[in-house]
Amino acid sequence: MPATQHDRSRSPRGRVSAEADAKQANDTRPAKSDLELLDGHSAKEIFENTSSFTGLTYDDLICMPGHINFGVHDVDLHGNFTRKIKLKMPIVSSPMDTVTEAKMAIAMALEGGIGVIHTNMPIEDQAREVMMVKKFESGFIMDPVCIPPTMPLSELISLREKLGWKGFPVTEDGKMGSKLLGLVTKRDTDWVTDGSSTVGSIMTKLSDLVTAPEAVDLKAANKILRESKKGKLPVVSKSGKLVALMSRADLQKNADYPNATKDKNKQLMVAASIGTRPSDKDRVRALVAAGVDAIIIDSSQGDSVYQHEMVRWIKKEFPDLQVVGGNVVTKRQAKNLIDSGVDALRVGMGIGSICTTQEVCACGRAQASAVYSVAKLARAHGIPILADGGISSPGHIVKALCLGAGAAMCGSLLAGTEETPGEYF
Repeated sequence: MPATQHDRSRSPRGRVSAEADAKQANDTRPAKSDLELLDGHSAKEIFENTSSFTGLTYDDLICMPGHINFGVHDVDLHGNFTRKIKLKMPIVSSPMDTVTEAKMAIAMALEGGIGVIHTNMPIEDQAREVMMVKKFESGFIMDPVCIPPTMPLSELISLREKLGWKGFPVTEDGKMGSKLLGLVTKRDTDWVTDGSSTVGSIMTKLSDLVTAPEAVDLKAANKILRESKKGKLPVVSKSGKLVALMSRADLQKNADYPNATKDKNKQLMVAASIGTRPSDKDRVRALVAAGVDAIIIDSSQGDSVYQHEMVRWIKKEFPDLQVVGGNVVTKRQAKNLIDSGVDALRVGMGIGSICTTQEVCACGRAQASAVYSVAKLARAHGIPILADGGISSPGHIVKALCLGAGAAMCGSLLAGTEETPGEYF
């Protein structure tokens, strides 16, 4: 057998020849199959591995990057809040008293999500918050700060410094919805030196104001403001009550919201939370009268006879009202609520920023495992789920959606923003 010859030449020409031979040999090898190129593990392999008994959180997982052959404009984030309510931005604000009232619900709906108004308030107040969202129109200020005619100038100056606004509508009792008497702006107070003077004595009276009727639309109101060259335009009812206020500055900043979550009447959609007490049935009636689009039954343990009874009662009394049950973390819990008639499920137990269920009751489940498990069962019944809790970054939202959630419910991630309840400094 002839001996194999090895090229021992150190010349550049020799190295080039050797590299060419090596490349040719590599090119003739069979290509690796797609299966061999797969790294990592699928969600099914991770969560349905019968030899593993470990619950996984969002931080235990990471998404493997892939090949990008599309642009940002091609990304579709549409999700489902309930069976009938679809979202263009799959984010829901939590029904916490530090997160969601009308202002947050409006902001969420304008951007394509939805807000859930909390239940920690009297029935009338919660219904009023819902009504504010339903009556909102972009460009109209539905809850302007009003002042009474008896307010002294010194107090008005302090209010301006606190809020940063110059003009205020003056109503009979200083509240929105009462009879409009006039408008006070900086121009009215520039040359007044007596701090004890009342607002009623220096304001621009109603007879000298340019106003718009209650049914005015945004385009017509904008035209009135432009032609009158005024800074503020009160919208009043036939009986003279203040319904809304328009500001030239707000109109200039007003943006178009093509992704807004709206109902068939072109009104913003809003949800509200309730409990499972018998008195909550009166709350549901008031919320439905106010125009609420969905009810979330707020409970850390959703699989109870009390919630089952409440779901059945709501679906019987208001068949078209969407009902979100929960919270659940297991398939059995989810199946019981699905059988009761829910239109969506809220998933998560003991992992919220202020939740103590796991510590106090020793109940719960790692959130990633809970979302995957419940989503798989719910999808088979056509029920979307909301991943509720454990969301502290945009990456957690992505993971929740990857695991099967129709939308992510956010609380602490939104708390402390300008749209949340309370004073903003």
